[in-house]
Amino acid sequence: MPSVVGLLEQHELAARRRVDGLREEADRIQAELAAAEQERQEWAIARMRVDTVLAPDGGSTADTEVALGPRDADAQSAPRDAAKPKSQVPVWREGLAWSVLSVDYQRILQALADRLRLGQGPLTCQELAAAFGMEVVPARVRALRSKVKRLVARGWLAEPAPGRFTLAAGVAGPGGGS
Repeated sequence: MPSVVGLLEQHELAARRRVDGLREEADRIQAELAAAEQERQEWAIARMRVDTVLAPDGGSTADTEVALGPRDADAQSAPRDAAKPKSQVPVWREGLAWSVLSVDYQRILQALADRLRLGQGPLTCQELAAAFGMEVVPARVRALRSKVKRLVARGWLAEPAPGRFTLAAGVAGPGGGS
């Protein structure tokens, strides 16, 4: 009859082998997942480039969909004189219309203007992402936070509390800057 210690060692060895096998499988799956995510990103970039080239106004259909999420694909398009994505956000001044901003920035301002009109407080970037129908994952929230912080730095938005954003004093609805 085997000893209790011997049985325990056998079970421990079997468990260790199982753990090692599962770790190898997990590493393989992680590598496969990383490769698939890289491929997905490459296809998304390719689609954005093709959409940009094929857009009648050289516009940004794909940029808007990727940045704001699929639910917003039918959103109002930017006026002809609107800035293109990845363009600089001008410093806000009295009378400056929202149309100088890209569609992404206009949508952020509109969401915050709606909150202000309803008498509700500032929004966080996570709340904005959810309002836009985006996946509320760190990468999407960081991208949105970058845009929001740029609007704060240029005077379009205010940050009354850390991480909470609202329209800056004097910035009005989409028709004009004041």
